[in-house]
Amino acid sequence: MLVSATEMLKEAVEGHYAVGQFNINNLEWTKAILLTAEENKSPVILGVSEGAGKYMTGFPTVTAMVKSMIDCLGITVPVALHLDHGTYEGCYKCVKAGFSSIMFDGSHFPIEENIEKTTELVHVAHNLGLSIEAEVGSIGGEEDGVIGAGEVADPVECKKIADLGVDFLAAGIGNIHGKYPENWAGLDFNALAEIKKQIGDLPLVLHGGTGIPAEMIKKAISLGVAKINVNTECQLYFQEATRKYIEEGKDLQGKGFDPRKLLAPGVEAIKTIVKEKMELFGSIGKA
Repeated sequence: MLVSATEMLKEAVEGHYAVGQFNINNLEWTKAILLTAEENKSPVILGVSEGAGKYMTGFPTVTAMVKSMIDCLGITVPVALHLDHGTYEGCYKCVKAGFSSIMFDGSHFPIEENIEKTTELVHVAHNLGLSIEAEVGSIGGEEDGVIGAGEVADPVECKKIADLGVDFLAAGIGNIHGKYPENWAGLDFNALAEIKKQIGDLPLVLHGGTGIPAEMIKKAISLGVAKINVNTECQLYFQEATRKYIEEGKDLQGKGFDPRKLLAPGVEAIKTIVKEKMELFGSIGKA
């Protein structure tokens, strides 16, 4: 069954590891991530952007698919179905659709409006037993139409949002969505440490987990990051494996054009990178 992400992230903070949020885009993505989590006894968060939800014909379809897959595959590890970078309206749609966790990204609003909308959504989420993530300081780059300049979050504003009762907080510390440029300055650990001082044991979220060096990931976890989002890396692994299959002409051999065969290398590639990330984050065997 689906669970909120609250307890799994509290345990991650206490155990000094992080739980991966891996975004899903279709049945193959979802199946690969769930099977990898089960095989490695790791809690997992399935992230769904509003664009991906629309692509999969709507949030109710996503919820039905995930719930059925958990049952049919015999998944026993904790699984949260989480809205990624949700709008105010998107949060309500996911609540109605049966998600177990939501994110309200009010980072582009003035802090007063971010506080007002977050306060309302915290009340709604908690009344239904859902977990809720908020954001301060936009994440750089672009993901699924969400564009951010990559500002470093103000620690005082982080405390204001944290005090509203959110379950975990995304705070910009120089991280970006998509591929990191060669001239990237790296994560701002001084800002992260200051934010941690302000918010205490509240789990922190690191968006843009693709391409961040392993040593930076480990240091971020040591400073209170308990949830790390990965999307682009799964997409890259999937396309590379699929491209290789086609370039080698395997789709023209026998019934290699069957989509179940055509997509299989990509699915295995996703399982490979998800396991690697779970090992890096330290979540294997924590379920």
